[in-house]
Amino acid sequence: MEKKYNPTEKKDTRSGFGAGLSELGKKNPNVVALCADLTGSLKMDAFQKDHPERFFQVGIAEANMIGIAAGMTVGGKIPFTGTFANFSTGRVYDQIRQAVAYSGKNVKICASHAGLTLGEDGATHQILEDLGLMKMLPGMVVINPCDYNQTKAATIAIAEYVGPVYLRFGRPSVPNFTAADQKFEIGKAVTLYEGTDVSIFATGHLVWKALEAWEILQKQGISAEIINIHTIKPLDEKAVIDSVKKTRCAVSAEEHNKFGGLGESISHVLTSEIPSPLEMVAVNDSFGESGTPDQLMTKYGLDTIDIVNAALRAIARKK
Repeated sequence: MEKKYNPTEKKDTRSGFGAGLSELGKKNPNVVALCADLTGSLKMDAFQKDHPERFFQVGIAEANMIGIAAGMTVGGKIPFTGTFANFSTGRVYDQIRQAVAYSGKNVKICASHAGLTLGEDGATHQILEDLGLMKMLPGMVVINPCDYNQTKAATIAIAEYVGPVYLRFGRPSVPNFTAADQKFEIGKAVTLYEGTDVSIFATGHLVWKALEAWEILQKQGISAEIINIHTIKPLDEKAVIDSVKKTRCAVSAEEHNKFGGLGESISHVLTSEIPSPLEMVAVNDSFGESGTPDQLMTKYGLDTIDIVNAALRAIARKK
């Protein structure tokens, strides 16, 4: 099988969010944006410039931002909140649980600078627990797109969904390889390559690394099925089951703690429906540290070769 994904450029996924929010502002008057003193970092500048009456700078007061957003939904508004992932979840978990999730408020919690790829900012900002925190909240949709185009499409799509959503993206420039005109379907996994020897389920920045791993495995005569799990919750369980029925083993790949993330969700599905070997490429129950994104992804075992090796281990475990 020939390689079919070749990015034309690298872009940061936070800019995909900014582009999607700007487009929403022009076509949906109910969309409002709130930011906790990080307008430039969240790429919310265009929305602020074009719709100043619908943009609210709350300052470094993330808990207040969530409360204001929840209140705005009562009047029919669709609030998009923006700050770093650490402040979007860990710092305001009580407010999200009580004011948003408990009553199913239509708030879109949009979070940048997640994971190790935040780099030099260090462990205090590199949240690796956010997907787990948010997926455990009843009724919360959790989305982690892979590139600029998919992040833009996801941002636009969640405005149509009625209910709370957590949208995660990041700062580093990553290959932009999905279609610009794609239709984003919440809860619908995307198969990038079909294969028969091992299923690789990846999310966020790890999707491109899974595609790089596919190329290496292909040269070794191994047929890997690569599936982009952009929606952590609701998980596309059918896609997981159908794939592993063919391959009989799996790998999960994510920029997150191995506890509480994508791998744990896939493990639950496999245990319940089709017991199979699963290898997790994720941070092994630790905090990060300061360093360049590339250095950290290598040190903490989230690189292309780590996915390759996990695939080989999963295949070796098949009975």
